[in-house]
Amino acid sequence: MFVLYEEDGAFKAGTILADNQATLQVENTHGKRVKLKRANVLLEFREPGPADLLSRAEAGAEELDVEFLWEVCGDDEFAFADFAAEYQGHPPSAVEAATLLLRLHSAPIWFHRKGKGRFRKAPAEILQAALAGLEKKRQQAALIEHMRAELVEGRLPPELAALLPQALYRPDRNRNEIKALEAACVDTGLSAARLLLKCGALGSSYDFHYNRFLFEHFPEGADFPAFAAAALPAGLPRADVAAFSIDDASTTEIDDAFSVVPRAEGGWRIGIHIAAPALGFKRGTELDAIARRRLSTVYMPGGKITMLPDEVVQSFTLSEGRDCPAVSLYLDITPGLAIVGEESRVEMVPIVANLRHHDIEPLFNDDTVHGDGPDFPWKRELTLLWDLATVLEAGRGKAGGNEDRIDFGFSVDWNQATTDGPGFVSIGRRQRGSPMDKLVAELMIHANVTWGRLLDEAGVPGLYRAQGGGKVRMTTVAAPHEGLGVECYAWSSSPLRRYVDLVNQWQIIAVLQGTEPAFAPKSADLMAALRDFELTYAEYAEFQRGMERYWCLRWLRQHGRGEVDATVLRENVVRLNEIPLVFRVPSMPLQIPGSQVRLMVEGTDLLDVEVEARFLRTLAEPEQQDENRTADAFGPL
Repeated sequence: MFVLYEEDGAFKAGTILADNQATLQVENTHGKRVKLKRANVLLEFREPGPADLLSRAEAGAEELDVEFLWEVCGDDEFAFADFAAEYQGHPPSAVEAATLLLRLHSAPIWFHRKGKGRFRKAPAEILQAALAGLEKKRQQAALIEHMRAELVEGRLPPELAALLPQALYRPDRNRNEIKALEAACVDTGLSAARLLLKCGALGSSYDFHYNRFLFEHFPEGADFPAFAAAALPAGLPRADVAAFSIDDASTTEIDDAFSVVPRAEGGWRIGIHIAAPALGFKRGTELDAIARRRLSTVYMPGGKITMLPDEVVQSFTLSEGRDCPAVSLYLDITPGLAIVGEESRVEMVPIVANLRHHDIEPLFNDDTVHGDGPDFPWKRELTLLWDLATVLEAGRGKAGGNEDRIDFGFSVDWNQATTDGPGFVSIGRRQRGSPMDKLVAELMIHANVTWGRLLDEAGVPGLYRAQGGGKVRMTTVAAPHEGLGVECYAWSSSPLRRYVDLVNQWQIIAVLQGTEPAFAPKSADLMAALRDFELTYAEYAEFQRGMERYWCLRWLRQHGRGEVDATVLRENVVRLNEIPLVFRVPSMPLQIPGSQVRLMVEGTDLLDVEVEARFLRTLAEPEQQDENRTADAFGPL
């Protein structure tokens, strides 16, 4: 005798070796012996053999029409053997009964199991819903396969195009488009970014990085929403000065300017003038909401995302040839450069010149500042301001320190394309701590310290930068900044570019004009702005560093650099001498920090922003190098 039984969800057949009434000893078709409860036996038969029964039943089950079985079946629960007898019109053979059992078991949508060998046909409404679900899954599978095939062939399916950039930066793996993309990535061996770049979903590798930043920080895009225009203030006194600014050629948000007026009693009145967008709109307005959301201008090589709309920037930037609203700090100084008086005002300031670094630096630098360099407009004023800046720096106990460091400037010509996409990058070098740098930095520090003290003495809260124990933090309390050597430091000199400075300017104007400040003491909104600014400003700075690294790689590829010289920073970390690119060289043997080495650039990856380089040889160790080529000449890592 043979038996048909179910084990682990599968039907098996075997030969009875021993019958103990309640249990059976059975040897299955693979020669394995099992102990089987009689209650688990679905069918006993004498022929054909167990293996033949299963093969014939499986073949026959494929030929049975499950829809016909469902139609002829009654609505009540039934045993498969009874239904087989009804279906065949005679007592079924073992093969016929097993065939029907396998077919019923394989169609759970049509027939619901009610026990071992027992079934019940699915109600019509449930069956229709299940069949609709099956059809939907079939169509989804076909769609996924179609999109996968398109991606593998290098074509972007329109369904996936409509899902960018979510597919790249925050994929929902339950979506068919993402399932197709992941399957195509497996087939091609490419990451999602590389595959989509190959398919034309990205214009270039630059778009991958820039669009990710927008996706994370500007999900609604970098365009500004509608807003009520800022109003230029009326009735402000006009300053009797001729102010000038000093900025890079690409600067459009000109926040600060200076003026020099001789005093009748000797010495000069030095003016530090800061653009005053805080006079154009108040806290709680649409423009405030925009600035509060962005918190800072975002800088990157070849572009920027401004904190304020261009219309507002153009209304309040300190452009030459017009009178501009400003908050001014005047310093009365003696011929010996001692400050004998200070005064802050809110006024209109005539801006007569916007000086640019590339025009002035060849004429006003370390070699010419006190030498016999050529004469040029503003030389007298710049020299005086530099002398004052030197005194202010020494007064903080911070004289010197940055003169040997190099700053790198990036510019991108978007009208020129390369094999890596639009944009031809140029990387320039300029000495940090130049007379112009020191001039601007020291006067800005003095203004930020003075106005921070003003707020503190008036009992009006502001946002301060403080440093103690080497840690820099933001705070609403006037506290020392050890790094700068000052008693307090409130960012106030860049209100067009930083929300912190805009907040402080509202508070400063309130003190100067005797009005209610925008933020009261212990304001929860002020604390929230502080926390959000710290986080956002750090993320913007990290993005800027990342994009500078990206453009360094583009620069290497543009110039086809193979062999390059670098300075060893530590262990196997180097920085290239020509550009500010830092990376590891695993093949480099241990070197003394500051050593000069030659490397072979063997590969660059613009998506992962990585460099692969091989060590060639050591050029010089620190004691053999000229002082100007030490590692310190390239700034901090």
